[in-house]
Amino acid sequence: MPVAVVTDSTAYLPPELLAAHRLTVVPLTVVLNGAEGLEGVETFPADATRALGGRRVSVSTSRPAPEQFAQTYRRLLDDGADGIVSVHISAELSGTVEAARLAAAEFGDRVAVVDSRSCGMGLGFPAAAAAAAADRGADLPAVRDAALATVARTTIWFYVDTLEFLRRGGRIGAAEAFFGTALSVKPIMHMPDGAIVLKDKVRTASRGVARLVDLAVEAAGDAEVDLAVHHLAAPQRAEALLTALRERLGDRLHDAYVSEAGAVVAAHAGPGLACVVVHRRPAPDGG
Repeated sequence: MPVAVVTDSTAYLPPELLAAHRLTVVPLTVVLNGAEGLEGVETFPADATRALGGRRVSVSTSRPAPEQFAQTYRRLLDDGADGIVSVHISAELSGTVEAARLAAAEFGDRVAVVDSRSCGMGLGFPAAAAAAAADRGADLPAVRDAALATVARTTIWFYVDTLEFLRRGGRIGAAEAFFGTALSVKPIMHMPDGAIVLKDKVRTASRGVARLVDLAVEAAGDAEVDLAVHHLAAPQRAEALLTALRERLGDRLHDAYVSEAGAVVAAHAGPGLACVVVHRRPAPDGG
């Protein structure tokens, strides 16, 4: 049996990629106003949007327990997997990677854990690349390297209507959140080393979308690319973003996906999120 690939629910993989590859998804937990649920199983984006719209909001997220990963790894190995590559949300955002590594220690060199240094399809593209390598019969080191190479070629940019939700969740500093709110600006964020960093500020949502397009095209460079566009309760914003990117990138754009972000990201980004993930394909010569 090929190497098995495990990821977590914050990858927000589109159905076509899940159908094309053998991937096991371990869900994170979301707690909305005291109600706990597994992301993508019991709790969905609309649940988070409703909760965040209330006057009194209590939202938190938690990583899977190490034993949850251990059970998943044990089952896959018992089913005949030669090894496992487990690819997860940035360690700067979640303890998921730590939980996976704690579990992996039980299995020695049969399980390799990869930190995507991202989330959404910034995680999804590396997980899918690992799964594609596994489908081709690659061994564990080669599957792990496929994930790591894709991490290096993937860039994420996102726009939020307010920094408040990121501040509440402890993903950015209070001073940075106050700065954005005080000036009524719309922040553009990125994750250069796995942590969320303020890149730019704009005055309106339309300018935010336009700036995302410019940054995504800049990140693409001269490469052929795949794109993923995520949103939260903002489908028209996502479609406008993808339409503009198609026009700018032309035939250099290969695969493109649009999906709503899940409840974990929703809890920390808030409604109005627009995100673009750029995956630069390897050059034909392997560069």
